[in-house]
Amino acid sequence: MDLKTLTYIVVGATFAVYFGIAIWAKASSTAEFYAAGRGVNPIANGMATAADWMSAASFISMAGLIAFTGYGGSVFLMGWTGGYVLLAMLLAPYLRKFGRFTVPEFIGDRYYSQAARIVAVICLIVASITYVIGQMKGVGVAFSRFMETSFEVGLFSGMAIVFVYAVLGGMKGITYTQIAQYVVLIFAYTVPAVFISLQLTGNPIPQLGLGSTMAGDTVYLLDKLDQIVTELGFKEYTTSKLGGTLNMFLYTLSLMIGTAGLPHVIIRFFTVPKVRDARSSAGWALVFIAILYTTAPAVGAMARLNLINTIQTGPIGEPTANLVAEERPLWMKRWEDTGLLGFEDKNGDGRIQFYNDDNPEFVSKAEAWGWKGNEMTKVDRDIMVLANPEIARLPNWVIALVAAGGLAAALSTAAGLLLAIASSISHDLLKGVFRPNISETGELLASRIAMAGAIVVAGYLGLNPPGFAAQVVALAFGLAASSIFPALMMGIFSKRVNNIGAILGMLSGLSVTLIYIFWFKGWFFIPDTAMAPNDAAHWFLGISPEAFGSVGAAVNFTVAMLVSRVTAAPPDHIQHLVEDIRVPRGAAAASTH
Repeated sequence: MDLKTLTYIVVGATFAVYFGIAIWAKASSTAEFYAAGRGVNPIANGMATAADWMSAASFISMAGLIAFTGYGGSVFLMGWTGGYVLLAMLLAPYLRKFGRFTVPEFIGDRYYSQAARIVAVICLIVASITYVIGQMKGVGVAFSRFMETSFEVGLFSGMAIVFVYAVLGGMKGITYTQIAQYVVLIFAYTVPAVFISLQLTGNPIPQLGLGSTMAGDTVYLLDKLDQIVTELGFKEYTTSKLGGTLNMFLYTLSLMIGTAGLPHVIIRFFTVPKVRDARSSAGWALVFIAILYTTAPAVGAMARLNLINTIQTGPIGEPTANLVAEERPLWMKRWEDTGLLGFEDKNGDGRIQFYNDDNPEFVSKAEAWGWKGNEMTKVDRDIMVLANPEIARLPNWVIALVAAGGLAAALSTAAGLLLAIASSISHDLLKGVFRPNISETGELLASRIAMAGAIVVAGYLGLNPPGFAAQVVALAFGLAASSIFPALMMGIFSKRVNNIGAILGMLSGLSVTLIYIFWFKGWFFIPDTAMAPNDAAHWFLGISPEAFGSVGAAVNFTVAMLVSRVTAAPPDHIQHLVEDIRVPRGAAAASTH
């Protein structure tokens, strides 16, 4: 069976499952729409949380970035997994004990202020919309290649699918759909990794294959990769960094605290019956997440090696050592049709030279060989995981499975984000502020309308994303880190922070991070025309926009605490509330005996 037909069958079957679950689990009340009736089993919730959290950035883009940044890409592994531990240990159980539907509802009650609740909604929407742009990019990439459509048609198709099962089922439908999506995405990620690890190293376990010798050779895989990339003028794979050491540290920190402040993940812990179940589901989610995250470094390294070996067919510098353009494999032609991969025969020799033409030392060598510049003019990082099985010439059913997995990863997170946006608008703004007497039926309708509107906005912005999926997601994490995380942490662990401090802290952290991102991403007019958007030479202390969320968080904490010190302390009942959140039920009674 040809690849296109097989892909339609596999992807179509998974979509049929998602739609069936949405119909079966249709939300009939606000409790089911917002929190799945608080009756989800901890193991099932752990699996759903893993799918919700492992987005298109995790499935599609992370390994692609690792493939091209090498060691520097470890910030994503350390930041996202470390942040999840932070969320599980410091936030999730306490927020579940508080017993509200949404993050802005907690902030509004803890800081005894409708204004705080509104500011929290603004912060949530800004971070979530930025995050969902990355998911729309992933959906468009997967659809455009495997359904052989344009990126735009692929994106609109993904929007329509999310609309059906997210708007219909709410949190209840999304939860059980995400369980199915986790099963699809984890098989889609690990199966090709096993095949490729066997091909390259003879070891079927990718995590071990990464540190193994090449099949039939005594050279280690990473040593081989280091040798090849440096010979082509790129940085050594195993020692490269994303900027300086400070930027690497702050990038990791921003991803960590951003993860802990993501509202669409936090609300997953509101769906279990008890606080103990929230802890249990967090532990299970970490197990499910680890399966993919320990596989990603191997996938990235092996993808980079296979890509280079496809184009560089012999010793570097020899006239016949590069791929003949007319004989390039079918997978390259298919990805060229999507506009995400491209080449140009700059020296007219009929072959494709792939090297780092930003390296002056290597360019002088290349010119002596008659090379006129890097002829791989576009290699979108987001295609690497999806193209990897094709590059390795794996069976068509594996390629079709990867397509289904990429879509599952993007759609699962998009649904969770859209629910967080919809609930903040309908529950926190409409019911909580403007129409407190609205009926449950009216609130449910408003939630669905808000979600539909969020899907349209996310799709529109996804047509022109500001970077690779993982880069866009990193920006979203930075926004969550600078605004929501500090408010939650201080709300749980500090009795002294008051409403004025929290509001000004959130606004200042969000504002300084947004300004920094907008300035260096070039999203609005830049007066200094000599400064290019995203120019590292002009970054503050070498800190990239994706890493600046940690600085914004520091601003948030500092402003909130300083303002709280010079203004009135929170009321006594709020201070008692903070103590009650952290103290286990029954502890006070036990201490009196």
